Amino acid sequence: MYIIKNKINVLLLIVAVLFTLAGCSKKNQRTPANVSHKVIFKAEASSGSFINMVVYGYDVTLTPVSGINTSTWSSPELTVPATANIASITANALGTNASATLKVQVYVNGVLKKEGTSTGTALSATAQFNLN
Repeated sequence: MYIIKNKINVLLLIVAVLFTLAGCSKKNQRTPANVSHKVIFKAEASSGSFINMVVYGYDVTLTPVSGINTSTWSSPELTVPATANIASITANALGTNASATLKVQVYVNGVLKKEGTSTGTALSATAQFNLN
């Protein structure tokens, strides 16, 4: 009698575990919504210095811009998918003297997230922000 009662208890335990696991199916679980990012890239050289080239984008989706020849530059706003990992910008400029500066920035959803700077006559600055 003890063996039969023990088998019934084990069987009831197995049934309870199966019902619990069935209640945890993937279709009942909520996953976070995929949210894209609004990203803007900026570059600014000190007075008298000129930005020559910028490469900006996310992951391997990069856009080169050459022949800029101004001291400030801004990208259009990009809608970056939630699956993207890195937003990055690299810019080159010619400084007027050894104290000339170049600053690059990454803005995500309107907030400055990363900044990079360079000083000298041959300026090159990079900024990368991890989106995840």
